[in-house]
Amino acid sequence: MNALAATNRNFKLASRILGLDAKLEKSLLIPFREIKVECTIPKDDGTLASFIGFRVQHDNSRGPMKGGIRYHPEVDPDEVNALAQLMTWKTAVANIPYGGAKGGIGCNPSDLSISELERLTRVFTQRIHDLIGIHTDVPAPDMGTNSQTMAWILDEYSKFHGHSPAVVTGKPIDLGGSLGRDAATGRGVLFATEALLNESGKTISGQRFVIQGFGNVGSWAARLISELGGKVVAVSDISGAIKNKNGLDIDSLLKHVQENRGVKGFHGSDAIDSDSILVEDCDVLIPAALGGVINRENANEIKAKYIVEAANHPTDPEADEILKKNGVVILPDIYANSGGVTVSYFEWVQNIQGFMWEEERVNNELKTYMTKGLKNVKEMCKTHNCDLRMGAFTLGLNRVARATVLRGWEA
Repeated sequence: MNALAATNRNFKLASRILGLDAKLEKSLLIPFREIKVECTIPKDDGTLASFIGFRVQHDNSRGPMKGGIRYHPEVDPDEVNALAQLMTWKTAVANIPYGGAKGGIGCNPSDLSISELERLTRVFTQRIHDLIGIHTDVPAPDMGTNSQTMAWILDEYSKFHGHSPAVVTGKPIDLGGSLGRDAATGRGVLFATEALLNESGKTISGQRFVIQGFGNVGSWAARLISELGGKVVAVSDISGAIKNKNGLDIDSLLKHVQENRGVKGFHGSDAIDSDSILVEDCDVLIPAALGGVINRENANEIKAKYIVEAANHPTDPEADEILKKNGVVILPDIYANSGGVTVSYFEWVQNIQGFMWEEERVNNELKTYMTKGLKNVKEMCKTHNCDLRMGAFTLGLNRVARATVLRGWEA
């Protein structure tokens, strides 16, 4: 089941639990606007190259739309649609005043030079500048993009609309970015995991963690978990997978990754098959890479007691059912990885106020939002007698439905 089908399935289940009528359900599901643009740029060798850019704006009943822009060869409209919809529910679960959007360009950033990436970003911004904005749609970095990409978007957008730092988040600090933004999704994963373990009288310390994906989110989660005494026993990235049953030295691993562009060959670890990372023995499994990695083929072999979804849609619905029967607790993506968008909201607020916060305040506010978020999800679980995924979906969907009805937008 692809990401769009799985998101729609969860939406329909949550809608049924809440008893929404068919007209309201339909209006909540249909995107506000779908944008598809052609971006043609001159390459460094003088030839022309064309790329397709997408932006799906899903819902703006609770505020401006918000979502990342990814540069990846597999960007397709269905995936962008699913991720935009997921952002609507995620921002509602986090209780921040946004709706969902998502965008991307079908390209392989590693095949393009820095100047080619800049030209591509600027052309894409020219195509969509009148469809995004501080109070309309606020992009952010995603897979294959970073703070520099946001700086180019900010600069290009400002040529048309005047200096507008709040039009994107995840910017460099020097252009109005927020302190703590780089670590935000990983730190949010830590706070979410901590809140979940605390419910069972456990702490991060002494628990064994496996992290699939060692990019921004996975590496920050590993660093912060390690600082609190958690034992990261296995990690993987595009270069390979490694493990050490006594716990990896995360500080040394981070240096190794910086020098060797991957975890492969790290001294003090054993190489393992990348496909086996998800079924390694551990207490907490954190998938922090691509979607659909936990499926019916490997679900029965998973040994973790908890799965914290740092990636978007890492667990297929069929795997969900298998894991539920096996007693595995899954902290769903629309709550677990909402730290990034929450700190993006803090950045947007700081830009609008023209007043920057200290990093300690950013982290403390994030912890408050994540802790309160799990409490609200748990209350929905009790009310509707459902698991955490449906608890989060019903919470988000209920908030968006109420805003839609209050504004008189229901079909």
